[in-house]
Amino acid sequence: MTSPARQGSALVLTGGGARAAYQVGVLTAVAKLAGRQRRHNPFPIVCGTSAGAINAVGLACQAEHFGRATTTLARFWRDLRAADIYRSDALGVGAAGARWLGALSFGWLLGRAPRSLLDNAPLATLLRRSMDFAGIERAIAGGALRAVSISASGYESGENINFFQAHPDAAPWHRFQRIGVRTQLGVEHLLASSAIPFIFPATRINREYFGDGSMRQLAPLSPAIHLGAERLLVVGATRGNEKRERRQVDDYPSLAQIAGHALASIFVDGLAVDIERIQRINRTVSAIPEALRAQSGIALRPIETLIISPSESLDRIAAEHAGALPWPIRLLLGGIGAMNRQGGALTSYLLFEKPFMRKLIELGHADTLARADEVGRFLDL
Repeated sequence: MTSPARQGSALVLTGGGARAAYQVGVLTAVAKLAGRQRRHNPFPIVCGTSAGAINAVGLACQAEHFGRATTTLARFWRDLRAADIYRSDALGVGAAGARWLGALSFGWLLGRAPRSLLDNAPLATLLRRSMDFAGIERAIAGGALRAVSISASGYESGENINFFQAHPDAAPWHRFQRIGVRTQLGVEHLLASSAIPFIFPATRINREYFGDGSMRQLAPLSPAIHLGAERLLVVGATRGNEKRERRQVDDYPSLAQIAGHALASIFVDGLAVDIERIQRINRTVSAIPEALRAQSGIALRPIETLIISPSESLDRIAAEHAGALPWPIRLLLGGIGAMNRQGGALTSYLLFEKPFMRKLIELGHADTLARADEVGRFLDL
């Protein structure tokens, strides 16, 4: 049972493909800080997007024992290979390349376009084997979990849908281009949420095809707040306040560099803006006495936030470990300039291999323990 002091705490896990291994390091460190309390789930509300949705649901499935859940997630990520997520064999990669080349050359004749650069059928098999979705309802009924929510973007409607499974008193919501829909979560929701545009295929849920939940996600923190959160631990997958020196360049940016830049705008920018928005609202709310807010019907409340993000550049780490990818993927990515330092951003989303996974888990663990006192106070550990 979750302690009353933690009822308003939420965990928000962002997207980022293979970068989401960093989140697992953070969670194992939180379990370590919990000590003898590690059985209790400090996050009754868990929200995830893209690869972060996989971690969110993995945690929710075993929310009745937080320590065991984090251990299971760490085991899941530590031994991952690219072949567990997408087809990385020569035949699979070659077939995908041929479809794209044929579409570009003879698309008008074929009458159809390829669905994605890579085939993520192995991920669907892995999720069916690894996730005990029935555990979500058990955790809710037992009081260890209030709600779990994952985001996906509808290609037809253009809306960001937050599919959630929660306590009966949690209400759906409808805001501009973002909707909360109660459902029983399953593999299809995780495949949809993690379908990075162009790279992985969209997934059909009911009447619409959905892609990565980071797309058109105007307010990444809002699902947790709608579900009742008053404090948010946000785990990012990009180095906090990372800035690159502006310098003169002569070479035209590679396709990989442009793609990495586009993906960064999907996975990072919305979160940074939403955090600034919450901080601004908090300052406004703190200036209005609580009694006056109640009298005037102002339905705003202060939201505490703690952000943990990598202390090192994941692009650089990915470039150092890119050689661990299967050779057909190295060949494919090398052709668009993704196997060098400038293309490290794109590589980092696809580098599901042990050396990179374990480095990110270690980094997340170390970054969290370096802020042990701050994290402990925030979560009342």
